[in-house]
Amino acid sequence: MSIFVYLTIYASLIIFFVTVMYKITDYLKKPLHVRWELYPVAHEGKKTSYGGGYLEETDWWDKPRPKSRLGELKVMIPEILFLKAVWENNRKLWYASFPFHFGLYLCTMFMALLGFASIGMLLGLSKGSLILSVVFAITNLCGPAGFILSIAGAAGLFYKRLTDPTLKDYSTFEHFFNLGLFIVTMTFALLTWLLVDPNFNVSRQFATNLISFNLVPIGSSLLSIQMVLIAILLAYIPLTHMSHFFMKYFLYHDIRWGDAPNIDSPSTNAKIGIVLNYPVTWAAPHIAGHGKSTWAEVATFNPTADAEEKKE
Repeated sequence: MSIFVYLTIYASLIIFFVTVMYKITDYLKKPLHVRWELYPVAHEGKKTSYGGGYLEETDWWDKPRPKSRLGELKVMIPEILFLKAVWENNRKLWYASFPFHFGLYLCTMFMALLGFASIGMLLGLSKGSLILSVVFAITNLCGPAGFILSIAGAAGLFYKRLTDPTLKDYSTFEHFFNLGLFIVTMTFALLTWLLVDPNFNVSRQFATNLISFNLVPIGSSLLSIQMVLIAILLAYIPLTHMSHFFMKYFLYHDIRWGDAPNIDSPSTNAKIGIVLNYPVTWAAPHIAGHGKSTWAEVATFNPTADAEEKKE
């Protein structure tokens, strides 16, 4: 059983990273998206205060376009940590969504701290050293808090999807299955902490064995079940719509904030050329009525000039 648990964890890590890389490279190969032209753009710096942008400058194409990374962080940090947009636009959903997401952040930190402590001990750090003592203390806080918040948030979202008319019609089996999987996994993690591993010493030893490929017996069936569930969750998340936890980077930086002008950019021109040669399949009269076969023909067609020619 122990060997199976170790191999399952290794397999899940491989699936996780391969899937993440595949989704990122697949996105980067997608056709050029339509620019949103939504303002303010976070990296515009002072111009964001009134919704401005570099296009308001005279001769903007000859001027440098500095980007404010601080401006981006001012938007990203509140959104990532506190779900600011949900708070502002759907307060009732926020009360369930925030604890779920924040609980997952704490669980991620918990696992990172386990790994950090394990590597430290493998490198010779004493368990009584100051740095490991601090890490142990933070681990003991992050773990239980993360488990409880994740369970409460997932249960709240499950209930909202069952009862809220604005969510019920758009909730599929996958949504309920995903939330249920989180609830079951975090419940086993909470039970393992309560009944088997109150100081996470067993979990830390397991992490040390995992990192060092020392596949010794685990010694706790409850911990084994917990680890298998975590492995399943880890491999499963990037295969679903929950992959937004990393794909959201592109939503913000490439789509919402992607305002780079096409000036002497052969790569952008090549992407535009591909898109313009797509066949026109729209049935709208103002498009289909012209009888054009590609979007390049639609883009270069002047209906006013055509009408004037007929008059002559």
